[in-house]
Amino acid sequence: MSGTPVEPERIRVMVVDENPVVRSGLGAFLLAYDDLDLAGEAASGEEAVERCPELRPDVVLMDLVMPGMDGAATTRAIRQACPQIQVIALTSFREEELVQGALQAGAIGYLLKNVTADELAEAIRAAVTGRPTLAPEAAEVLGKRGQHRTA
Repeated sequence: MSGTPVEPERIRVMVVDENPVVRSGLGAFLLAYDDLDLAGEAASGEEAVERCPELRPDVVLMDLVMPGMDGAATTRAIRQACPQIQVIALTSFREEELVQGALQAGAIGYLLKNVTADELAEAIRAAVTGRPTLAPEAAEVLGKRGQHRTA
């Protein structure tokens, strides 16, 4: 065999956020990693659902609070249409209803937008292998809910 390095499998990521600055920033972040590719972007839930079958991302970074179709509804629609696609909720909000809604809709991860680039890259890699990633704040919210539950 020749000495040519084998190209690692690249993870295709789609960014869904109504804010063009956020989409652009996340797209630039993906370029910094050899194993991550920007498959495409969507500015709304409706656009994301429409574009997923053609773009065929491995992972979708999903904003939750968007006008029109919100992130949980979009996640549910994507997971129904393309069950092989993993969705990571990426939001500024840590309210219990949002965390629960995203996870119940089929998101494999829930991260806050203040996550570091390396943490986000790691969460994307974990999602592809089927491992969930929760922001500590989201896990805390879910943990508190579990403590209040009665049998």
